[in-house]
Amino acid sequence: MASTRRLAAILAADVAGYSRLMGLDEEGTHERLQAHFRELVEPKIKDHRGRTVKNTGDGLLAEFASVVDAVRCAVEVQRSMGDREPEVTEERRIRFRIGINLGDVIVDGDDIYGDGVNIAARLEGLATPGGICLSGTVRDHIGDRLPYPFEDLGEQQVKNIARPVRVYRVRDRAPSTEEPSVFSTQPLPFPDKPSIAVLPFANMSGDPEQEFIADGIAEDIITALCRYPSLFAIARNSCFTYKGRAVDVKQVGRELGVRYVLEGSLRKSGSRIRVTAQLVEAETGRHVWAERYDRELAEVFAVQDEITEAVTTTVTPVIADAEQHRALRRPPGRLDAWGAYQRGLWHLSKATAEDNALAEKFFQRAIDLDPIFTGGYTGLAAALDRAGNIFRTRDLADAQSAEEALARRAVALDGGDAEARARLAIALSVRGDRQGARAEAERALTISPNLAEAHGALGVVLTFGGHPREGLTALKRCIQLDPRSPFLVLRLRQVAFALYFCREYAASAEAARQAIRSYPDRGPYAVFAAALGQMGCPAEAKQALERLPPGVLDAFVRGGALMVRPEDHAHLIEGLRKAGFPVE
Repeated sequence: MASTRRLAAILAADVAGYSRLMGLDEEGTHERLQAHFRELVEPKIKDHRGRTVKNTGDGLLAEFASVVDAVRCAVEVQRSMGDREPEVTEERRIRFRIGINLGDVIVDGDDIYGDGVNIAARLEGLATPGGICLSGTVRDHIGDRLPYPFEDLGEQQVKNIARPVRVYRVRDRAPSTEEPSVFSTQPLPFPDKPSIAVLPFANMSGDPEQEFIADGIAEDIITALCRYPSLFAIARNSCFTYKGRAVDVKQVGRELGVRYVLEGSLRKSGSRIRVTAQLVEAETGRHVWAERYDRELAEVFAVQDEITEAVTTTVTPVIADAEQHRALRRPPGRLDAWGAYQRGLWHLSKATAEDNALAEKFFQRAIDLDPIFTGGYTGLAAALDRAGNIFRTRDLADAQSAEEALARRAVALDGGDAEARARLAIALSVRGDRQGARAEAERALTISPNLAEAHGALGVVLTFGGHPREGLTALKRCIQLDPRSPFLVLRLRQVAFALYFCREYAASAEAARQAIRSYPDRGPYAVFAAALGQMGCPAEAKQALERLPPGVLDAFVRGGALMVRPEDHAHLIEGLRKAGFPVE
């Protein structure tokens, strides 16, 4: 039979110190090793859709179609090995070293060989006992689909391979002065941002055909939560290891290193389904949020999408609120970067000049504590934007320049942070770079399609960039995704502007009136007055003008703003003139 080629994930494993172990007890070592292969390693390979290629005596070679399956299998093997042979002394215990590579292999019958296999074997030789080493190709293909931390060991020159190989080590989360291993049974510490695991939803309907709907909802929620840069969501493979098991959420929190657990169930009755979901704080078992959704099952995938969106867009602000209250309970002197960032967000949400100044300080502290944490930069940029544009506590030009620099720094640190790109979109829009602003807002939405801030940024860019109808759609989507936002007054103000530019003056006045009703001290009085002027209501328009802070309207009339097009600025001046404001 002629040999063929194919791309495969190759797992190579051997026993650390095999010759020494054989010297101590040849027969016993051989019997125990074969038992490990037979009872643990080979079944795990099969469970993860892999194929055992061959047993090499002191090791084993396997191939997988998926790098995710290969790495998951390796981690589970190493963790399980930590629990085996409890009666055997440490010096006689069998410990595997594992290397994983993704590469082109030559297939000859049941065997495989080639550089793809050779690199896996060399990586195995670089691994510590109980450890796993990956090639850079494997690490790139994994992306963020697995919850394990990876340590970059840099490029390594390995035997019989011409070019250096980029090597990564799978590490335990727990810091230790000793060499960490992936099979540690110690509780995992929390990541540096809120972490959540979505457990498989229980099918309570008694109908096996509904199982795929329950699984689909849980999988879609995981995928959606993974797109939020402010969350650390555990991958589907790890979450679904709890499928069909009665679990204690506190145990799940310890085993996966998460602060929150989302669990739920599905029940079918006739043509309707009922999905319940609840968010639990893992450490305490406290129920943070719960909701029930009743839907017709006529369009099953539409129902899945609807429930997924409803859950994710509700859970994220609930977690954000819980995280801010956690940070508030800690003394300022003991805050880490994430805690300082959360304190900054809390003060920012109060929307007063005093709280905004405190927010600036906490965001700067987050930057000082962790200069590569993007949250500090995006938060400080937002605070400076409000200091210059709303509270007038900083020079507007200086605040705008600093805001853009901070947003650019955040994007440079993490180009995949949708919140950073949304903030950069606002900064670019403020200085009149509409093309660049729109590109950043759209990039943010590509990264995180359900991020309210990204829809809001796009809405601002479109509204003040000559496309108010499209801007209105984006702004309404932003409000729908985050209806309890502490910055809702800003969105309502922007909606009022969009409607005004669409020449829908009555609707614009109503949107402005709604904002003023809820936020009388920060209402959009200027656009409200302009809309009333266009409608021929000078008396009410005059009352609106009287509520504006002194000098604000004069400054706007004289200079406008870079983000407002000249023709839109003239349109607003026309409305203000009709409202009775003396414009030359």
